[in-house]
Amino acid sequence: MISPLAYVDPSAKIGKNVTIHPFVYIDKNVEIGDNNVIMPNASLMSGARIGNGNTIYNGAVIAAAPQDFNYKGDETIARIGDNNTIRENAVIIRATFGGDETVVGNNNFIMQGARISHDVIIGNGCIIGNGSQVSGCCVIEDYAILTSNVLMQGHTRLGTYAAVQGGCRFTKDIPPYCVAAHEPTSFYSINTMVLQHEGFSETVLKHIAHAFRILYKANTSVEDALRRIEEQVPSSPEIVHLVEFVRNSKLGIIK
Repeated sequence: MISPLAYVDPSAKIGKNVTIHPFVYIDKNVEIGDNNVIMPNASLMSGARIGNGNTIYNGAVIAAAPQDFNYKGDETIARIGDNNTIRENAVIIRATFGGDETVVGNNNFIMQGARISHDVIIGNGCIIGNGSQVSGCCVIEDYAILTSNVLMQGHTRLGTYAAVQGGCRFTKDIPPYCVAAHEPTSFYSINTMVLQHEGFSETVLKHIAHAFRILYKANTSVEDALRRIEEQVPSSPEIVHLVEFVRNSKLGIIK
């Protein structure tokens, strides 16, 4: 159902069973999949690619032009996956250079007033809290959480199952499976409650805790800590990913 009070460019591609409420704006070069609901006053700008089963709330803007001085008007993409909830006044900005994409995966919850900047990659099952700002070229891995009013500086990474407490700002990578807090933002604990809820075994939790003790309390270099983790902590997919994430960090990790 498309309201007669909505504006839909004739070239836009609309899937099956899509509800478009009054005062929605849908630009040219927009593709919308099946079973989506788009609430009043939402705007889908040129370059929006919307998957299936999403709900986009009032005032949200998808595929806004990049706020990047390198942007020269290229046709770029903001790609939204399936079954996402994008709440009121959230903004998702498309990529800067032709052929590139800003990507939001599946089953994410992007809360009121959040801003996802150009060339950001967000995985699946993430929560982006009220008013949080994700700067350009950041990467958020699966099941990560930014609580309210977090500022994620450009080119940083947030690891899978990591959580950042409200009001934090960070310029370094945050490893997977941990909670970051305080000012300046630093390691607080492993994300035990979420990991238990998601079915991680007690054995794996103990191994993750052991790895973080070596990483943050062994009073040694990061590379030496990673070597000790590989030698002392029983290997598992979680430990391998933690080591690879830290080892591949270009900006370094939080203290």
